[in-house]
Amino acid sequence: MIYYLGEYLQDLDASLSFMRLVDSISFRALCGALTSLLFTILFGNRIILYFYRLGHRDMPRNYLNFSSVGNPSKTYGGPLLVAAILLSIVLWCKVHTGFVLLCLGGVLFFAGLGWIDDFLKVRHRDSDHGLSEVAKLALQGAYCTVFGIVYVTADLTPLPTDVATQLYVPFLKYPLFDLSLLYIPFIVFTITAISNSVNIADGVDGLAVVPTAFVIAVFGVFAYISSHARFAEFLIFPFMPGVGEVAIICSIVFGACLGFLWFNSYPANVIMGDTGSMALGGLLGTVAVLVKQEFLFLIVGGIFVAEALSVIIQDKIGVKWLGRRFFARAPIHHHFQQRGLADTKIVIRFWIVAGILALFGLATIKIR
Repeated sequence: MIYYLGEYLQDLDASLSFMRLVDSISFRALCGALTSLLFTILFGNRIILYFYRLGHRDMPRNYLNFSSVGNPSKTYGGPLLVAAILLSIVLWCKVHTGFVLLCLGGVLFFAGLGWIDDFLKVRHRDSDHGLSEVAKLALQGAYCTVFGIVYVTADLTPLPTDVATQLYVPFLKYPLFDLSLLYIPFIVFTITAISNSVNIADGVDGLAVVPTAFVIAVFGVFAYISSHARFAEFLIFPFMPGVGEVAIICSIVFGACLGFLWFNSYPANVIMGDTGSMALGGLLGTVAVLVKQEFLFLIVGGIFVAEALSVIIQDKIGVKWLGRRFFARAPIHHHFQQRGLADTKIVIRFWIVAGILALFGLATIKIR
């Protein structure tokens, strides 16, 4: 909205030529981050109180020795996070572009799916009575398939057609090969896996939001490089006109995550719930695909990868196939809780690891 207003005003009168600032990706990225940050902090208490009075509160599972047990007062604050992101995108991005529309679609779909899950848990007053795993995966798969079809269709994709289906990996200058239509199932797996891994990690106050901020910041840097012809040429990145809007969205999400941490830090009175964690995860997966850096998530999103793998190893391989447990509990943060490590120590150590992984991810810009 502000972008379009600035474009109109600078052509209207020469004295308003300073409105050319809205043409700058870096300026809109900074303003977007500040908007989402300030919106979350300024309106957070009112929105959290509103949902608290509605009874939209967490129903913790009865695990022994967990600090959250007996504290059902934590409100599902995902709508606050999603509202800050959506408002800032509408204000500062070129909403009509394909990159922005695909990101908005990802946020809205995954936030809606998470909202249904949270609503069912509140309605049944039981965290085990949300959407079933099969229903979640089916709905995610359906959406991601549609997204994949749009992505690989020449008349619909916002990416250059010679780049869209190329497979890029970190540390290599050039794509491995062209996946063609096989890119659709690859997209389905990538976005579904990333969205669920972020959802799994949201189990301790402040645990998921900071690693998400680190990851989205790294993807924002990659998006900015790919949007700039000279930077892309110098660093041997695929040049994708328009992908700078994704860099602005990444900045907006970074600001929203910092603002949410204001209320989500230990001891938290608000948690993401599935609305927030799935929205962030779905957007992260969408951004990874649009920036052509899907495999980069294995590095910068190592915390989320470890959380998801611990569940697969424990529940799918260990309990169901081998009849044994590899961890005291899964996901892995619950294992450390069960071993007696304080929540704050777990969270801060995870943040430190996430920061180190983010630096490794940035190093791949030059180590190619």
